[in-house]
This record gives sequence, C-alpha cells and structure tokens, in this order.
Amino acid sequence: MHASLWRFTRRSVPRGVALGMLTGILVPMGQIPASAVLALPLRANIPAAAATTFLTNPFTTPPLWIAAYGLGSWMLGVRVGGEVFEGNASAWLDWLLHNGGPALLTGLVTLAVALAILGYFGSGLAWRWWILRKRRRRLSLRAAA
Repeated sequence: MHASLWRFTRRSVPRGVALGMLTGILVPMGQIPASAVLALPLRANIPAAAATTFLTNPFTTPPLWIAAYGLGSWMLGVRVGGEVFEGNASAWLDWLLHNGGPALLTGLVTLAVALAILGYFGSGLAWRWWILRKRRRRLSLRAAA
C-alpha cells in the first residue's frame, strides 16, 4: 500500500479532495467506500477523499440537484418550466426520460467535474499557503532568537 494514501502530502490531498467531490456528487449511495476504492489506483489521500464526500448531505443535495437540472437544461436547450402532468403517469415518464433525466445527469456530471477541478486547485493553493505561513513563522522565531 502506498504511503500517500494515508499521509497528508501536497500531491495526495488535492487528489483526494477532487475524488471526494466527484464521488460525493455522482455516487448516490456508498460514497465513502467508493472514494476509498478509487483512491487506491489514483494514490489519493483516503481521509481527504472520504471527508470531501460530505459536500453532499441532506441540506446541500436539493439545491445542488436544482442547480444541476438548471445547468443541464441550459446546456441541452431544454425548456425549464413548471410542467403540470395532472396525474398522467405516461406524460411524467416521458418528461423524465426525454427532458428531466438527461438534463439532470448532464448538469450533475458538469458540476461534479467543475467542483473537482476547483477543489483540486483550491486545496493545492491552501496547502501552499499553509506551508508558507509555517515557514514564515519559523523564520521569524529564528530571527528573534
């Protein structure tokens, strides 16, 4: 087993954050085991990947899915509106298979990839900032002594 899977390094943590974002959004259930299994070949930090899956929770999932549906509808050119089906199951199923489902899936994949890229570079920048802050503090203590 590779050491970067459990140690916090400058390369493994951003990979773990990006992987956690992807699995948190795209895997509906079993997100932590999925991120842990996928972290193995990618040499991503398992704790970072598991913690980042908590991006999706009961409070954030509905707004995320609404945003994903709106984004997917815009990308596919589907009209977003208040469709009323009046108890007609076949009309609802037709809408789900031809408009709603593809728009939601397109939006979820797009958001997952965008947030994974943002998480990767954001955690890399945060890591660099933390190391620079630590180095400056150490140098100021040496200068004072």
